[in-house]
Amino acid sequence: MKFATCQCEERTFPCLIKGDYAIKLTSFLCLRSLNLQGAKDLLPFIERIDGKGLNLLKEEVESISSKTLEAMAENGEAVRLEKLRLRAPLLRPPSVFCLGFNYKSHAPELNRPIPEVPIVFLKTSNSVIGPEEDIILPKVSNRVDYEVELAVVMGRGGRYIKRAEAYDTVFGYTILNDITARDIQAKDFSLSRPWLRSKSFDTFAPIGPIIVTHDEIGDPMALDLELRVNGEVKQKSNTREMIFDVPTIVEYISSFTTLEPGAIIATGTPEKIGQLKDGDVVEAYVEKIGVLRNKAVSER
Repeated sequence: MKFATCQCEERTFPCLIKGDYAIKLTSFLCLRSLNLQGAKDLLPFIERIDGKGLNLLKEEVESISSKTLEAMAENGEAVRLEKLRLRAPLLRPPSVFCLGFNYKSHAPELNRPIPEVPIVFLKTSNSVIGPEEDIILPKVSNRVDYEVELAVVMGRGGRYIKRAEAYDTVFGYTILNDITARDIQAKDFSLSRPWLRSKSFDTFAPIGPIIVTHDEIGDPMALDLELRVNGEVKQKSNTREMIFDVPTIVEYISSFTTLEPGAIIATGTPEKIGQLKDGDVVEAYVEKIGVLRNKAVSER
């Protein structure tokens, strides 16, 4: 199943994508007990749904015909996608974890060793933006880079999650463009400082456009990914090139902190990172999820 956070006029709400329509989650009979009235994004849904609920929802979705969809649109339960703006699926996720140097090809281009254990850092939640929102290139940086990444969205999450059980705790997957002030990061490298500053400027975590559930993705370790700037391919790889796979990452992070429902884990980027300039349109693609499109704009 595919989920999104949608905006129609001034109202933002969580929905399920079926064909050319976004169906409001409050429209589904099987979700009535979750009390999603007033929810502005997908977080309350992810926090409250369980495996049984997802199965019931899938059955209800499959029973909706094209004619029924049209009727739902007429009474306001569904909206055609062309009439909506997609926002970040999670407007303020509880946490945004990221992995550094998790592709065999990426560490060498920054003259860093291949890690023996996952390198984990954080982005602040207020760095999150959604599709078609501007990436602001800050005045204090002379080089801001793109990095396409598959992002894990935790479901029930937990602490001390075993590798063999990791997928049971995952809700689904989305795309994250790990925007980085590379010159600031290089300076912090030289001073043995954390990376938080270079990774967490406002707008440095574009996420979206949708979340696709784990069962629909299948094996997340066999997905093509690509990044284009102004239509030109800059990065191209497959998640099979990761050093640490999704279950290993989930097990490792949950060994030192609780992974809450809705927590995001960006799993690293392949080689050929590069600079964004004022006016550039950047498109991050992950197979089975879609394209996350943003424009880079210099801070005025």
